[in-house]
Amino acid sequence: MLAAMLSAPAPVEQAPLVLAERAVPVPGPGEVAIRVACCAVCHTDLHLVEGDLPPHRSPVIPGHQIVGVISQVGPGVEAGMIGSRVGVTWLGWTCGTCPACRRGDENLCPNARFTGYDIDGGFAEWAVARADFTQPIPARFRDAEAAPLLCAGVVGYRSLRVAGVAPGEWVGLFGFGASAHLALQVARSWGCEVAVITRGADHRALARRLGAVWVGEPRQALPAPLDRAIVFAPSGPVVAEALPAVRPGGVVAINAVTLDEIPALPYAAIYGERTLRSVANLTRRDAAEFLALAAQIHVHVEVETFPLEAANQVLLRLKERVLRGAAVLQVAGEGVA
Repeated sequence: MLAAMLSAPAPVEQAPLVLAERAVPVPGPGEVAIRVACCAVCHTDLHLVEGDLPPHRSPVIPGHQIVGVISQVGPGVEAGMIGSRVGVTWLGWTCGTCPACRRGDENLCPNARFTGYDIDGGFAEWAVARADFTQPIPARFRDAEAAPLLCAGVVGYRSLRVAGVAPGEWVGLFGFGASAHLALQVARSWGCEVAVITRGADHRALARRLGAVWVGEPRQALPAPLDRAIVFAPSGPVVAEALPAVRPGGVVAINAVTLDEIPALPYAAIYGERTLRSVANLTRRDAAEFLALAAQIHVHVEVETFPLEAANQVLLRLKERVLRGAAVLQVAGEGVA
């Protein structure tokens, strides 16, 4: 099979992903083999490829928003899963026995293994995943539309939950890419009014089309204090901007797997029982809930598709912030068997 592999992290300008032929993987106990139709590209992939996330294995095949069809099952997996269209997320395995897992916080499992990081991912023609960590894909979504839902969508949904967003609240989204454009639609379905703060003119136009009631640039004054805010940009200064923008008792959630340094905060920005929280990974429950909701509210997924061979160029476009929505590597045709 053809795969885009990372042997050593490097700036994406140096094209660190190398196309190579690998043996088609065989599923082990509890696993399934998936013929990959497509895999969306995430900021986490960029952080991994450039070394912002320390390598866990080398070489590794990145990619953790996989959509494909199960072609083979390993021992202990029902043969009836063959032919099912499924998705694979960032969370690839958890121990199930640690305190975090036992209390339902499998996203915080210290033994967790992650797709495209600890486990070979979806920048390839085939992938292997734990059967119990796959998600059925709602029929209404095409493969390329479904792929960004599996991380950008699910983690955006979790961010709304971590921020404690309630129906009808005034919610601010700082940064507007693949995850934020999906979170906006969920918030709107809950009757929230949404403000979007982003530098990109194209992103501001998309936010308006998707129902944002106020759109502006960084450091532009908001019309009123926010109830909740979510920071999608992996930037400490943006966190410092978001925190004083929420009302007393409000919450800021950081949707980023890495973040540069947060500047010193004046006490007035924190005073008033404002809360700052991070969002860590996702759970299988998050994924199941979000996919069902996305189908119910007919979420619109803004995608740009590229061939697998363009993986390095796509990561560079992501780094340069010139993508309109979510980037998707189209590995095989829609509905591949």
